[in-house]
Amino acid sequence: MLFIVIPVFNRWAFTEACLHSLRQQTHADFRVIVVDDGSTDGTGQRLRHDFPEVEVVDGTGQLFWTAGVNAGIRQALRQGADRILTLNNDVVAAPDFVARMLYWAQRLPTALLGPLELDAHTQEPVYGGEVFSWLTHRRQDLLQTLAPEQRQGLHPVTYLPGRGLLIPVAVFAAIGLFDEKRLPHYLADFDFTSMARRHGFPVYVNYDAHLLTYPEESGQEQTRRHRSLRGYYQHLFGIRGGGNLRNFTHFALKNCPTPLVPLFLLNGYARRLTGYFLH
Repeated sequence: MLFIVIPVFNRWAFTEACLHSLRQQTHADFRVIVVDDGSTDGTGQRLRHDFPEVEVVDGTGQLFWTAGVNAGIRQALRQGADRILTLNNDVVAAPDFVARMLYWAQRLPTALLGPLELDAHTQEPVYGGEVFSWLTHRRQDLLQTLAPEQRQGLHPVTYLPGRGLLIPVAVFAAIGLFDEKRLPHYLADFDFTSMARRHGFPVYVNYDAHLLTYPEESGQEQTRRHRSLRGYYQHLFGIRGGGNLRNFTHFALKNCPTPLVPLFLLNGYARRLTGYFLH
């Protein structure tokens, strides 16, 4: 059984649209667990009233993304899940999204899969995976290297985000859950998928499965939209900071090849210290 796990905190309009899109799936044999981490906008009550088929797990208000996802995964595993799909609430799944993800999952049962992401407003592709160089700290964006006729099927990548990530349960048995202690919010998904790949689980973007996203709604984009010294501090040290130096250090020490760690850290620190004001 496939379980879909969605961590939420407020922003009911996004959660509602996401869950409606799941109701419209052509393949409906799955269960949904929403982890409501102390929402104050009535999300918990609306979930139980408007979506009675959804199981709600209540959080403490301090789970953030990683612990929230883990809470939902633990609940799914207790109920016998054989695959888990982590999903953010600010996405809308195409009607055949689940079917197209499971099509490849059944053919490659040990693979982790992520979708091609489209801008919800323009329908243009915005994220199609990356191949990352630990030596140069550069990302090869597959959307820039693949010709339009190649944008189908599976393409191997270095890591995947968690906003539409299909995971076979064998991965959890091999490497555990997401690292909520060292990576409470950002980078936990890249860390988890990188570790899974090193343990022999292939990692692919599935260009046949489409997920509509709102790039401008990410925490990093909102912080950079109104740049300030306070925002800069949050960027570097806040739990939701996209450039959090502590999180980056943990990610580097866990995933970068050992001989490249010093250079990788220096490069990464420089990018994070200057990138907030340059991009």
